[in-house]
Order: sequence, then structure tokens, then C-alpha cells
Amino acid sequence: MFPIRRFVSESAAANLLQQVRWRDGVECPRCRSDLTVRNGSYREYQRYLCKNCGRTFNDKTGTIFAHSKLSLKEWYFTIYVFLRFNTSIRQIEAELDLSYRTVRRRVERFARSLDAPSMTLSGPVEIDEVYVSAGLKGRERDQESRSRGLSTRGRGSYDGDKPPVFTLVDRGSDERYVVPAKSAEESTVRLLLGNRTQESLTVYTDGFRAYDPLEDDDAFTREYVVHGDGEYADGDVHVNGCESHASLTRRWLSPHRGVSKDKLTPYLRAFQLRCELYRKPGDEALKHALDAAL
Repeated sequence: MFPIRRFVSESAAANLLQQVRWRDGVECPRCRSDLTVRNGSYREYQRYLCKNCGRTFNDKTGTIFAHSKLSLKEWYFTIYVFLRFNTSIRQIEAELDLSYRTVRRRVERFARSLDAPSMTLSGPVEIDEVYVSAGLKGRERDQESRSRGLSTRGRGSYDGDKPPVFTLVDRGSDERYVVPAKSAEESTVRLLLGNRTQESLTVYTDGFRAYDPLEDDDAFTREYVVHGDGEYADGDVHVNGCESHASLTRRWLSPHRGVSKDKLTPYLRAFQLRCELYRKPGDEALKHALDAAL
């Protein structure tokens, strides 16, 4: 479960990076040429010479690990415990005896490197929204520090520091997606449901009015339950899968004490990656996380 051997030495960590990054062959990160040869070493990292552009590079060049004072094994430990155990930055700071700023920057740098999930919906699809407390944290020159309250009841908005986060469950492929948005409106819903394999997509929703226009569109077959009337399931018609996944999303954000709304997207992409690591053994999970960041 815990790939200890990858954290023991820098050479073992460098060897893992080499395996994951160059699994399809070494390629120059500048000109994308595969005309490369080994050219000595840089500390524990293999060095290469590109015969096309004449530049040299090593295994870390062009990655999130380049020009970092942290060792690779510290990077791996940070990424692994952040994803696998949802460890807070404060706790990682204590474990590695590093400054909070150093760990936070590395975690956010990793999260920003992750790609947005590629959604191709086969259907039927559940869609639901949840509102999370996410303002602008910290005291900056041009603004006051944000309020920690954010206790406004009901549906929120991006400007009101309670942005909507949509959860989609594709029952056809058993894939789950979590996508933050600036508004919970018809245009956002149509954008999320736009990439589909079926000409007419069956969509299960609750009674929220933003989903109402789907009933008049031939591209969708909308069926829904009205929670306000105490209706939560009618046979196959329900959004229980979305609500279950949304509860995991809230739990993921909880240790980080109110993620800033301008960093909400990378943190949710990290959550998406964390879901992919379920049931993977430690070494395979670490390799998958590194591959996603490269």
C-alpha cells in the first residue's frame, strides 16, 4: 500500500521518473525529436543530448520537478500522501520538516499540472450540483482577507464565495466527473452534457430549474425527481450516485480548510485523479500519479 522503496533514496526515485517519463522512448522536451543519445549524468539523473537541436537535458527537464530544491523522494512522498490519504499541507509540512509555503507551492504546482477530465458520455447520465464554500484566501494589497463565515444558506454563486460544483455519473461507462463552474445555469448544463455518443441522451436530474429546458430539446430525454416533495427515487430515476460522490468531494476539501475559489479547479482535478487510484497498489498508484503530472 505504501511504496516505501521509492522514498528511500534519490537514485531509486530518479529511476522511477525515468521509467515513467520515457516509457515510449526518450524525446527532447524542446524540439520533440527522438534523435537523442545519453550524455553523462547530472547527480542521480541521466543526461541526454539532442542531435536535432544540440541541447542537453535530463530526466527532470520540462517537468514540475525541474529547478526545485526538494528532492524527488520528497516530491513523491508529498504527492502520494496528498492523493492517497488526503493529508493536509500542515501535516506534510510537519512530516518533512519543511516550510508551509514550500509544501503549499509544490502541492499546487502538482495540481495545476493535471489535465481536465475528458468527458464522453454514453448515458444514461445523472447530473447534480453542490455548492462549496470557497472565497479568496489571504490578505493581499488590493483586497481585505476573506470572511471565514460564508454561512449564506441555499444556492450560492461564484461571486458570493459559494461556487457550484457539478457532479456527473455516467451509468453507461461507470465514470464519475466533478466539474466546478461559475454559475449553475442552462448554458453550463448544456456545455457539460455536450460531448456524448448518443444522439438522444437520457439525463436524470432533480427538480432544479436549470435542467427544465432539457425537456424541450430532442437531444435529451430528461427524467427527474423532486426532492422538495420528498421524492428521492422512482425506479432508475434518481441522482443518488451524484450525491454519494459529492459527499466524497466535500470530504476531500475538508482538510484544506476552505480552498480559495481560484484554486478550486486544480484541487478538484487532484480529487478526480485520487478516485482513479482507488484499489491500485502503492507502486502502481504512484506511477499513475506521476504519469498524470508529466
